[in-house]
Amino acid sequence: MMTAVDENVMKLLHYFITVKGYNPIILHGAENEIWLENMDSDYRIVRIVSNYIHNDEQFKFDIFRTKKIVGKIKRQTFSFSMNVLSIFINLGDNVCVDNFNNVNNMVVVNAHDVNDLKNCKEVIKVFPDICNVTDFKESGMDLFMKLTNDINKTNASNNTKAADVFKMKKPIITVSILFINAVIFLLMYAFGNGSTDALTLVKFGALYKPLVLKGEFYRLFTSAFLHIGLIHLLVNSYSLYVLGVQLESFLGKFKYLFVYVVSALCGSLMSIVFSSNISAGASGAIFGLLGSLLYFGYNYRVYLGSVLRSQIIPLIILNLGLGFFIGGVDNAAHIGGLIGGALATMAVGLKHKTSTFESINGTIILVIYILFLGYMGFVR
Repeated sequence: MMTAVDENVMKLLHYFITVKGYNPIILHGAENEIWLENMDSDYRIVRIVSNYIHNDEQFKFDIFRTKKIVGKIKRQTFSFSMNVLSIFINLGDNVCVDNFNNVNNMVVVNAHDVNDLKNCKEVIKVFPDICNVTDFKESGMDLFMKLTNDINKTNASNNTKAADVFKMKKPIITVSILFINAVIFLLMYAFGNGSTDALTLVKFGALYKPLVLKGEFYRLFTSAFLHIGLIHLLVNSYSLYVLGVQLESFLGKFKYLFVYVVSALCGSLMSIVFSSNISAGASGAIFGLLGSLLYFGYNYRVYLGSVLRSQIIPLIILNLGLGFFIGGVDNAAHIGGLIGGALATMAVGLKHKTSTFESINGTIILVIYILFLGYMGFVR
C-alpha cells in the first residue's frame, strides 16, 4: 500500500521522466531522495526529497550537501551554471524554507502534496502543467502500476536511443579515406618525384594560394588527401582512424562525410588567409573531427562529461599548442578545421538531440563562417 508521501513522489517522478524528459542520476549514499537531470531544461537538476527534515539545522546541512553534489555534477558535465529545483515532500513544520530559497541558483519548495506546487511561482513558470498532468483518476495499487509501467517504458525508450547512438558501426568512410590517402601517396612516387617534392605536391593538388586565386578551387579539397613524407601520412592516418571510427559511428556515414569534407574546406580557407606557402595534409579535417567530437561530447555530456573534460579538451589544447612551437605546422588550418567541424556538426544535427530549429541555426552560422573565410582569403 502506498503512503501519501510515496504517491506524491511517484507522481512527480512520472511527470519529470515521462513528460519533461528527465533522466535519473545515480548517487551513492543518497537516501530518501531522487535526483533527475535534463541539460536542456531551465532547471537542469530536480531533486525529489522524501526524507523527513524537522528543523533548520538539518535543512541547512541538506542544502550544503546538495551544493557539493551539484558542484561535482557541474564539473562532470562541463557546465558553468546549473539551476536546481529541490522539492521537499516531507518537510517539518519548524523549517523555514524562505531562509534558504533562491541562493546559488537553487530553488527549494515545500510541497506535502503535488497540488501545493501551484502556489510556487518559480515552479509554475517553468512547469505550468505539473498539477494538471499529475491529476490521475487511478488510486492505490492501480495508480502505482500505471506510474511504474509508464516510467519503465520511458526509461527503456531512452536506453534504446542511447544504445542506438553509441553502438559501434563499421567505419566504411574512414577506411575509404585512409585508403585514398595511401593510394595518392604511392602515386606521388610512381608518377612524380615523391611526396616531399614541391612540384609533385602542386601537380597532385596541394594547396597553393596563387593557384587557388587563379581559379583552381579544387585544391581547397584535394590538399586534404596529400601528405608530405611518410611520417606525416602515418601520424595523420593514426589520428584519423582513432577519431574517425568513433565519430563515424556516432554521427552516421553521410553526416560524418559531410563534417569531414567541410572541415577540410574550412581548414584550407583559413590556411590561405594567413599563408601563401604550399600546404597539404588531412590535419585540418582531423581537427574538424575533434571539433565535431567536442560538440557531440558537450551535447551528450551526461555520458561523456568526464571524457570531454579529461581527454577531448586537453587533446585539442595540446595539439594546438604544439602547432605554435613546431616549425612547418599549418596551425591556421587546424583552427579553421576545428571551428568548421563543430559548426558542420551543429548543422547536420545529432540523432535524438538536435531540433530542426537548432539545425537551421547551425547551417546559417556555418555558411556565414565559410563566406567570411572566403572573403578574407580571396577578397581582402
